[in-house]
Amino acid sequence: MTLIKRKNKLFPQTPSLFDDFLGRDLSDWLTTNFPERNSSVPAVNIKETDREFTLEMAAPGMDKKDFNIELEDNVLTIGSEKKNEIEESDKKGNYFRKEFNYHSFQRSFSVPENLVDVDKIQANYKNGLLIIKLPKLDVKITNPSRQIKIN
Repeated sequence: MTLIKRKNKLFPQTPSLFDDFLGRDLSDWLTTNFPERNSSVPAVNIKETDREFTLEMAAPGMDKKDFNIELEDNVLTIGSEKKNEIEESDKKGNYFRKEFNYHSFQRSFSVPENLVDVDKIQANYKNGLLIIKLPKLDVKITNPSRQIKIN
């Protein structure tokens, strides 16, 4: 089935509701709406418990080797770079197709100073979800006892 864009004869200056959708090739519409082919930045969930901070980043279609995670001057930076290339041809050499795309992002987060045990930070990537755990330092705040004067 072929979709054909028709002009509005009654109101030619008024754009149709479907102009944008029908004005583009269907494959272009599909590829610009998926993060794997678009250069969007993944969303991040940040949780805090008494024991740790946890960052969860949804990044489907990636491999753990595609990520670069660094901590420098109390700034945690998560970056990724992925290149895909597809090349096809038939045995006779009559048909040839070559496609490539490039996807990258970088996110940075401030890590609370003197609160996170930087030597115990762990990262895990599984089923499209990158999870970074930042354990808190075992610091017990004690208030020294003191005598309170009554006025």
